[in-house]
Amino acid sequence: MNRPLRRIAVFCGVLMLALLIRANWLQYFQAEELNENDRNRRVQIARYASERGDIIVDSKPITGSEQTDDTDYVYKRTYVDGPMWAPVTGYASQAFDANQIEKIEDGILSGTSDRLFFDRTTAMFTGDKKKGGNVVTTLSGAAQKAAFTGLGKKKGAVVAVEPRTGRILALASTPSYDPAGFAGYSRADEKRWQALERDESKPMLNRALREIYPPGSPFKVLTAAAALEHGAVDDIEEPTDTPEPYILPNTRVPMKNLAQGCENVSLKKALEISCNSVFAKLADEVGREKMLETAEKFGFNREHFTPVRAEASVYDREMERSENSLSAIGQFNTATTPLQMAMVAAGIANDGRLMKPYMIDRLESPDLDVIEQHEPEELSRPVSQKTAQLVQEMMENVVESGSGANARIPGVTVGGKTGTAQHGPQNSKRPYAWFISYAKTDEGSPVAVAVIVEDDGRTARDDISGGGLAAPIARSVMEAVLKK
Repeated sequence: MNRPLRRIAVFCGVLMLALLIRANWLQYFQAEELNENDRNRRVQIARYASERGDIIVDSKPITGSEQTDDTDYVYKRTYVDGPMWAPVTGYASQAFDANQIEKIEDGILSGTSDRLFFDRTTAMFTGDKKKGGNVVTTLSGAAQKAAFTGLGKKKGAVVAVEPRTGRILALASTPSYDPAGFAGYSRADEKRWQALERDESKPMLNRALREIYPPGSPFKVLTAAAALEHGAVDDIEEPTDTPEPYILPNTRVPMKNLAQGCENVSLKKALEISCNSVFAKLADEVGREKMLETAEKFGFNREHFTPVRAEASVYDREMERSENSLSAIGQFNTATTPLQMAMVAAGIANDGRLMKPYMIDRLESPDLDVIEQHEPEELSRPVSQKTAQLVQEMMENVVESGSGANARIPGVTVGGKTGTAQHGPQNSKRPYAWFISYAKTDEGSPVAVAVIVEDDGRTARDDISGGGLAAPIARSVMEAVLKK
C-alpha cells in the first residue's frame, strides 16, 4: 500500500475509534444526564404517556390524570382543590415542566424511576397499563382546609407541624393558584401561565417555605430560651433589673417599648406584655455568640428540605452588640420563613427536642407496595427539657393572660406568642401580623403552628396585630388537628 493510501486508512481508523468512544461515552456515561435533561422531548412525552401516580392526603388522592386527544401527551394532570394544595403539590405542566413534589418525585409519579423497574417489567408480561406510583404525604386535610380557609383573601402563610415527629400537617400560602390551569400546552394554558407571572401579588410564591420575613416579637420566644439556657435568667418570676428607658449597648439610642410597665419586670411578665427592652438587654447579656448558637440549633442559617427546599432563615453572624439586641426582638436583619417559626414553637413544645420537618410519609408502587418509608429524624436539641418547660409556662401565660387570648381552646392547654413585625424604610409599610403557638393535651403536644398575615386589605394600620389577625387562624388549625 502506498503512503497516501496508508495515511487515509489510518485517518479513517482514528475517526472510527473516536466515533466508537463517543457512542460509548453517550450510552454509558451520559445516558442518565441526557435522560433527565428537561429539553429532552422524549422525557416530557414519557412523563405524560401514561396515567401519572397520585399525591395522597388522608388516604385520598388530591391529584389525577385526564386523557387528552393528543398523540404525544396522552394524559394531562388534574388537581382536587388545586389552589388549596398548590403549596404542597406544586404543578406538573406539559408546557412548563414541574416543581415541588411533582418535580422532586417525578420518577415515582411518572413511573420512570429505576425503583419501579420490576413493576414495569411485570406489566410487560401481564399486559397491564403502565401507571406511576404514589406519594403519600403527612398532611392533614382538615388542618390544611382550616389554614386555607382562615387565610381566605388575606396575603400570608400557615405551617403546622407535629412536634413529636416533625410531620408537616398543614402548609398553606395565599394568594394561591390552580395548577390545573396550565397543565396542558395549549394557547389558553400559556395565557394563564403568563397572567400568573405578571400578577404582582405573586400567587405562585410559596410563602410558607420560600419567603423570609422579619419575625418581630415571636422571636422573643427564642431569646427567652437562650437567656434561660445560658444562665442570664434563673427564675422567670424574678425581676430582670431592666431600666426604663434601656439604652442599646454602645449607643445613645433608647429601646422603645409599646407596652407600659416594662421597668424591671420578670421574664414571664415581659413575654406576656412583650417588653422590647427586657429582651434586648437579655440578648446583650447572653452575647452574640450564644444567641447565634441557640438560633442555629433551632434551624436558622441553613436551608431545610421537606423535601421541597425552604429558604434559610437569617440570624446575623457578624453583628455589633446593639444589632444583636435588635435582632433578639426580631428586628435589624433577622428574617425567617413561617416554617422556621413553626419549628421554634415545635422545639419548645417537644421539651427541647427539635425534629426534622417533612411532608412525605412514604412512596408507593402502582400496586401500593411501599418503596420507601420515611422515619422521624431528630434535627437538634436547642435547649434542655427544663428550659423548654419554663418557656412553655411563659407562652401559656401569654394565651391565658396576655395578647394570645384569641387562640384559647376550651379544655386544651395552648401556648403562644403574638407579634407585629415592622418593615420598610423607617418602618413605613403595613406591619406583618405573626402568631406562633402549640396545643397540648395529657398525651403531649400534637401540633405547633406558625401564622403570618402580610396584609388582609381591610384592617387599619394601627389595628394590625398578631392576636387579632393571626391567632384565630392558628386556633382553627389546632382545633382541626385535635378533633382528628
